Amino acid sequence: MFADLSESHLCNISDNKNFISHKKGQILFYEGTKPLGVFCISSGIVKVFKTASNGKEQIIRLAKKGDFLGYSSMLGEEAYSNTATIVEDAKICFVPKETFLKVLVEDNNFHRRLTKALCNDLGLMEEKLTDATQKTIRERLAFTLLKLSDTYGVDGGEGEKIDVVLSREEIAGLVGTATETVIRLLSEFKKDELIEFDGKKIIVLDKKQLARLSDFYG
Repeated sequence: MFADLSESHLCNISDNKNFISHKKGQILFYEGTKPLGVFCISSGIVKVFKTASNGKEQIIRLAKKGDFLGYSSMLGEEAYSNTATIVEDAKICFVPKETFLKVLVEDNNFHRRLTKALCNDLGLMEEKLTDATQKTIRERLAFTLLKLSDTYGVDGGEGEKIDVVLSREEIAGLVGTATETVIRLLSEFKKDELIEFDGKKIIVLDKKQLARLSDFYG
């Protein structure tokens, strides 16, 4: 997002940012609190989620290196609509609101990139809402595994290992279903030789079949 900024703007950001290391389980920000700036992920993974009235998490996204967090709430002058917590040890830059807005006002190219990112986020949320209403849980889980494999996949020998440790509860939060359902379906996927387990990590063995199962090309 900060690519192609002028030297003066980069220096201003560098002079005012805070670079902090966060441990797994730490909270980056809470739903309902006021944003004071934006977060840029340098390394690690951050889980962004909402908590339902029954206490269950609905995961909005897993943010990774290069992603920005908190800018939509800050620009809308609203409280955070979700909570962000560290899934894997992370190094994150915090850029104060005044510094960020100065660059936004003075750099038209940056303004366009940010607008494009906001539109992309909106499109992803619309897509997720459509999937939640039209796809079965089995299809949503297959699609989630594909997306995780595409984003975090590394060579796992016979297949592609999803190189991030997610609990069954967190996978259920991504899919939008009960943990027990995810456990049962993962067991079925393993029996059908679509996936394998390496400790707590999942290895995707058959991406083509998962794509068909997720109705990816439908």
